[in-house]
Amino acid sequence: MIIVMQKHADESAVENVIKVIRSRGLQEHVSRGEERTIIGAVGDERVFHPHEIENLPQVERAIRVLSDWRIISRETQPEDSMIAVRGVVFGGGKMLDIATDTVRLDRADAVLTDPFYLPSRPYADCHGQAASSESVQIREMQTLVRNVHATGKPIMVRIRDVRQIEPALAAEADILYLGGELMSNRALQDEVGRLNTPVVLCKDKHHRVDEWLIAAEHIALRGNHHIILGEAGTLSFEPEHTYRLDVDAVVRARKVSHLPVIANITRLWHGDMPQEVLYRLAQAAGANGVISSLP
Repeated sequence: MIIVMQKHADESAVENVIKVIRSRGLQEHVSRGEERTIIGAVGDERVFHPHEIENLPQVERAIRVLSDWRIISRETQPEDSMIAVRGVVFGGGKMLDIATDTVRLDRADAVLTDPFYLPSRPYADCHGQAASSESVQIREMQTLVRNVHATGKPIMVRIRDVRQIEPALAAEADILYLGGELMSNRALQDEVGRLNTPVVLCKDKHHRVDEWLIAAEHIALRGNHHIILGEAGTLSFEPEHTYRLDVDAVVRARKVSHLPVIANITRLWHGDMPQEVLYRLAQAAGANGVISSLP
């Protein structure tokens, strides 16, 4: 971390910053100019937040050199991670085709199911029928998992609550899929971080890439390094189309992290951008797989 003191900062303010740096186990490197003093904090600067240093007397600004993530960064592991599930490799050279149902199971590499989906409106039906009880949802999930496994292919199960982890694992789900609404749920991330089961971590429409990667690092810190990043759309500038594929996020995540990245385009397509175009766009951005409802 580079710490820039205010113009003509007095020696006591400089010594105070040095004291704080040393209290966290880091060493200082002081460069005194005619008008300003610049202090380098040498060591793992992740023990600090820049605002913490900037709140010290006569500090003008603090600039990070390292990112908030380490385990998932390319600085730690330059080569791509590859996660093999039932013979299907996430992060390998092939871009995976992931289906949302079993209609094209013969052609897809894997399947995503959302057994615990509930409509956002209280009187809305789920898929044209009354919303099922959770026990019915679990039984239907178990049947679907068995059918997909019979073909030798992996299945992702989307969970929406920490209570749903146990039934998903009991049904032998291969991958747990965490939607963007769970990006800030640290308690759930703690739970999946203690597992040895691959997990897809999606960012929500309003989250930045660094928040996405920090959440992935949080899971990795608990011991689970079988992490796949998921991009499911960000807010669009066009009023007719609510969401758009966050191509920049896919490119950025692939550049700074070794984790596989998949794109979920099932709710992003519209008249101006059909799924066939989105599929190619995700592939061009470097996605390792695409979840779609293409026939």
